[in-house]
Amino acid sequence: TLGSALSRFVPAHPIAGKEMAGVAHAEAVLYQDRQVILTPLAETDSALAARAQALWEAVGSRVCRLSPEAHDAAFAAVSHLPHLAAFALVNAVARQPEGAQYLALAGPGFRDFSRIAASSAAVWGDILLVNREQVLHQSQLMRAALAELEAAMSAGDSARLRALIDEASQTRSRWRLGGQPTDL
Repeated sequence: TLGSALSRFVPAHPIAGKEMAGVAHAEAVLYQDRQVILTPLAETDSALAARAQALWEAVGSRVCRLSPEAHDAAFAAVSHLPHLAAFALVNAVARQPEGAQYLALAGPGFRDFSRIAASSAAVWGDILLVNREQVLHQSQLMRAALAELEAAMSAGDSARLRALIDEASQTRSRWRLGGQPTDL
């Protein structure tokens, strides 16, 4: 039965994906120096969780353990919301009458931001719906942050606009220098 099998199930989320799927896009070093999040259930056998951690570490991954709830909250913010934003950005540009011309002019910034919009609709539709409460919460937070930027622009408030941009820039710089997360 499923209940008895849960003790042998060690949920894992390797943070090493690509927007392209399939064998043709495989990489032998995909998991090296990448995070893998283990989210053992209460029913998970601790010895099997330790074996799973050892397996991921053997292929060069850095392992972090989170509760399933902490995983869903964190990845709504740092994975699911960016995908949602990329899908929205590409659609917003492409749907304009001049969208094709705008896309022809797009450079590295648009390419980098929109890369994940090429992801699988089947996979991401399921992810967004399964974690919808957390993703919708993160989307509301992003809309509030966007509204702050828009308000500063509308008011012609250069100091406020620059402060908001600088806050984001400094946060990203600190993130890039960061290390292994602590278990939540």
